[in-house]
Formats: sequence, C-alpha cells, structure tokens
Amino acid sequence: VQLQASGGGLVQAGGSLRLSCAGSERTFSNYALGWFRQAPGKEREFVAAISWNGGMTSYTDAVKGRFTVPRDDAEKVMYLQMNSLEPEDTAGYYCAADYSSVIEDRINEYDSWGQGTQVTVSS
Repeated sequence: VQLQASGGGLVQAGGSLRLSCAGSERTFSNYALGWFRQAPGKEREFVAAISWNGGMTSYTDAVKGRFTVPRDDAEKVMYLQMNSLEPEDTAGYYCAADYSSVIEDRINEYDSWGQGTQVTVSS
C-alpha cells in the first residue's frame, strides 16, 4: 500500500496539529497502521499505532493522553491528532502500514512507509 503523510507545520508549545496519512489501495482497511517520528541526530521511534479494525491502539509513554490515532477506512486515511504539543515533539513524522492482525511498535515489522511530514514546536 502506498501512503502519503501530510499536515505538519510550525506550532507553539501547547498547541495542536492533526497529521493525515492517506492510503492508495482498497485493501487499506486490512492493514495495521502506525506513526513514527525522527528528530535530528536521533533514531526513528514509535509514536502510535492502530489495529486493522480500529479495535486496538498503542502509544508510546511520551504521548499518552496527548495524542490519538483514529482511522477512517471509508476515506482510506489515518490521523494523528496531537494536542498539548511540546518542543520535544519536534521531528519528522512518518506513517507506516503493516499487513497484520496485531499492532507493533517495531520499525522492521512495517511493510510500507510514507514520506515524512515535519512538525516543529516552538517554546
């Protein structure tokens, strides 16, 4: 599945952004989907994921209570709603798809990746 991420930008600390990840195939609903981020000089890290049917979600501790990861399979899109943003959230954000019935937080489990969208949070 091809993915395209969008919605990044510059926001002040405490603000909100919503990222979108659009899929290209009618089988979009068969994939578990995830968001990862990579800050300059750091490794790519897991942020959040949602199962193929939307029944399960997972978040890294740093974003729990601030980020949510809904999906709309009719529109073939996944979102990352980011609230109460902090300067530490500044990174390139990447969406990914995993043809699996479970959700994973490991990068190498994901089969397809979108290009990144930059999020910059100013203090």
